[in-house]
Amino acid sequence: MIVKGIHHLSAMTGNAPGNFKFYTQVLGMRLIKKTVNQDDTTAYHLFYGDERGNPGTELTFFDFPGIGEGKDGVSSISGTSLRVATDDALRYWINRFTELSVKHSPITEFAGRNVIFFEDPEGQKLALVSDETNKGVAAGIPWDKSPVPTEYGITGLGPVKLTVRKPESTIAALRLIGFTEKKRVPALTAGQDEIIVMQVGEGGSGAEVHVEPRSDLPAASQGKGGVHHVAFRVENKEELLAWIDTLNQVGLPNSGFVERYYFRSLYFREPNGILFELATDGPGFVTDEPFETLGESLALPPFLESRRASIEANLKPLQTKQ
Repeated sequence: MIVKGIHHLSAMTGNAPGNFKFYTQVLGMRLIKKTVNQDDTTAYHLFYGDERGNPGTELTFFDFPGIGEGKDGVSSISGTSLRVATDDALRYWINRFTELSVKHSPITEFAGRNVIFFEDPEGQKLALVSDETNKGVAAGIPWDKSPVPTEYGITGLGPVKLTVRKPESTIAALRLIGFTEKKRVPALTAGQDEIIVMQVGEGGSGAEVHVEPRSDLPAASQGKGGVHHVAFRVENKEELLAWIDTLNQVGLPNSGFVERYYFRSLYFREPNGILFELATDGPGFVTDEPFETLGESLALPPFLESRRASIEANLKPLQTKQ
């Protein structure tokens, strides 16, 4: 029973066409699956990642047209980072963000790595993190048909920041699934408590969670530009079932086994209310589409295929051929 690192992170958008344009044409990620939210099939679920959506590279979005703006605060996933290979890649991105009018910071050192903080058009808090000095979980492989040169491309998910009122409770939940404390680093906001850097598995950018204690903020509310949940990697279904037993033994409410077709899942909330998921590395996204045309058509898992006509009738057409 080994949690290997970050599997994916799921956020929310109110504008699927704009979201697709930004993450593919500006950030150069590949849309590797256009499907629906299996719990609300009137909403698209868009998966962006490396060339084939390898585990640890997937940033996903639920599309809820008309959704209001989220509100920053505690009990939230407040920062999403994306890995690039080198410091030189960060310099490329500074120029690209300037040319494309993307709101961004200068290159900044944080937690031992160089980063650029930036926002997407709906205000989601993002960062590019350099792997120049990183060791640990391997990165993904940028798509060679991306508008961004492969040497500068996004290679996967980096550290995820959790903002909470009671950090000891979140840390206890992370320890339960195998995380250990790596170090503590000064907060970016003057006068705030140190951020606790937790790591799991091989460690490194792809296996870190940063716990930010904040007693001065109200509770967050979810909306466009906000993050719904973070998922962590487990090897297979057998390990996932073992984790279900573990959570049941300690009395932590959970979803039990959930079949997502592209992976298998388990959901639970840590004590500060943030939704965690454990997800298997496979079967993967080429299960039902050729590698060459991933994301171009609406993909439905077999248990939704019989409802395709009604599902498509409730979705606004979204052109996703890259």
